[in-house]
Amino acid sequence: MKVLTIIQARISSSRLPGKVMMEIKGKPILEHIVTSLKFSKQSDTLIIATSDNTDDNSIENLAKKLGVFCFRGSKNDVLDRFYKCAKLHGGELIIRITADCPLIDPEVVDEAIVLCKMGNYDYCSNMINQTYPQGYLVEILTFETLEKLYKNCHNPLSREHVTYDIRKHPENYQIKELLLPTNQDRHQWRLTLDYEEDFKLLSKIFSYLYKPNSYITYNSVVQLLDKHPELLELNRMHID
Repeated sequence: MKVLTIIQARISSSRLPGKVMMEIKGKPILEHIVTSLKFSKQSDTLIIATSDNTDDNSIENLAKKLGVFCFRGSKNDVLDRFYKCAKLHGGELIIRITADCPLIDPEVVDEAIVLCKMGNYDYCSNMINQTYPQGYLVEILTFETLEKLYKNCHNPLSREHVTYDIRKHPENYQIKELLLPTNQDRHQWRLTLDYEEDFKLLSKIFSYLYKPNSYITYNSVVQLLDKHPELLELNRMHID
């Protein structure tokens, strides 16, 4: 079963334009995500899927620099972009990661992949009944499920958000959730990048935990923020 990890990325953002290229420790957010996901042991191919707008040329240039595939497609019809990318690369199991999660942990991604492979599931995720913080969310779906969405879902929300129909109509799919034990549940934390306050917190976490050519584990972030809860105040106005 060929496993594709597709990072959804584009320069334009209504809340924080250019966020994927904002730098922490001298490297763009998108580069940190790619570096981390390269440590996945369950994924076969890593791809950045961006739009065909000239604004996103810098994303393609970064992909080339990092030695990963870049697929370019529709800016707004993200479902079309994902489907055509997966079909081109022959993916059988598709992992969807958004490019605003610089702390994404490949161990979490691999755990979700293994969970999905163990059963006959259409979709595996940790974002329905969330126990992980924003910033660690991963979605996995079979190519057959992606093709079903592509052919049958035509409303704007489904075309923009790829898996919207699965989360809106879970009864139509075989779903498996990745859940943390209660004592490890930190769903209330916001560790994704949408606002300047998010960037301040993420930069602070990197200042404590970043090591070149490695990745920051989820457990190390939990230990840090449990020990220093005052850091969470850096983005308290936007906490979930």
